[in-house]
Amino acid sequence: MAAVTCKDLCKTFSQGGERVIGLERVTLEVEEGEFLCLSGPSGSGKTTLLNTIGGLDTPDSGSITVAGQCIDRFSREQLANLRLHNIGFVFQAYNLIPVLSARENVEFVMQLQGRGLATRRALAMTILEEVGLAGLEDRRPAQLSGGQQQRVAVARAIASDPVLVLADEPTANLDSRNSSQLMELFAELNRRRSATFVIATHDKRVMDFCHRRISLQDGRIVNAESRAAGSA
Repeated sequence: MAAVTCKDLCKTFSQGGERVIGLERVTLEVEEGEFLCLSGPSGSGKTTLLNTIGGLDTPDSGSITVAGQCIDRFSREQLANLRLHNIGFVFQAYNLIPVLSARENVEFVMQLQGRGLATRRALAMTILEEVGLAGLEDRRPAQLSGGQQQRVAVARAIASDPVLVLADEPTANLDSRNSSQLMELFAELNRRRSATFVIATHDKRVMDFCHRRISLQDGRIVNAESRAAGSA
């Protein structure tokens, strides 16, 4: 079964009075449990495609189905609900809440879901241990290294038990050691939790971890490559 199905997606933007193509007739299917990367140079459309899948951008035309729901005509409220319960996000800039501890950042999404304090606290501690941050749960983002902050972001992304995790250039602010550790963590979470991962990147090290690579250029898919799982 497909976790994501995109058909003939088109998206344009206005930039300096000019029409810029974000996506042009993009058709893509992502299977449940897949570990996929979107690659391409800056401006190729990979982030636009990722944001469209996540309901952060709305396509001008075409259709998109996520977790069995056709979302291209969803209202803002419906999209917010979809993201809250079905999609986890990992951003390049971490996007952690600076005044909250690591544990509180992870708990926040579960609080929005309406889970009780005891439940979300226990789950947050379990997930932080799962991503290698046991003992650091009371530290605020400024007290953590870049790699540790990104692990908190990953813990927050999976706290809602999503069917889909979207990551936009997750290694851009990390050194090679932390980049490798993050991708190993993604791969382990993909295997253990069967969550679908879609990662936008131009980092060759990230591409080497993924099971399938979709290359974009000028808003179009220009190539698709697969490799055997576990061959990184």
